[in-house]
Amino acid sequence: MISREEALQLLHAKNNEHNLICHALESEAVMRGLAEKLGQDEELWGISGLLHDLDYATTKEDHDRHGLDTVDMLEGKLPEEALNAIRRHACEMNGAEEPSTQMDFALRCGETVTGLIHAAALVRPTKIDGMKPKSLKKKMKDKAFAASVNRDCIRECDKLGIELTEFLQIAIASITAIAPNVGLTAE
Repeated sequence: MISREEALQLLHAKNNEHNLICHALESEAVMRGLAEKLGQDEELWGISGLLHDLDYATTKEDHDRHGLDTVDMLEGKLPEEALNAIRRHACEMNGAEEPSTQMDFALRCGETVTGLIHAAALVRPTKIDGMKPKSLKKKMKDKAFAASVNRDCIRECDKLGIELTEFLQIAIASITAIAPNVGLTAE
């Protein structure tokens, strides 16, 4: 399996947009938090989160290939379980199989919630510090807030046996741990 250091080098080689790097780091953190909660391989889940959008710079105009090109780049570097999760995280766009495993659902809801958390942190004076699941649930009801964030994907946390409030708390705590690296700390 690819090491985290190799994964970071590959991420930076394929993506030079700051927002994509932040999303990748946040997705990694949330996936590690979910893996810990579910007793799964934190390194595998984390690296899968880190690299899941590796092809975004080249597929943002060709959504049919999103996830599939990432899998092509990572063939032989990650186990099939991780490649399937990466493929399936964008199944609505690329025609891949529907998600079916814990890892599939974790990647879908875990990477999606990062957009909601990041947007919410940017409009708070204290950024992510002190953020609570209750405030995120309120933001989820406001369809105009972070409008591109798919709330149904976030709610797929129930497929992991994790209630929404607990899922949001895991995600907030996971991203809080790396907040200085993704610009979510108050100055």
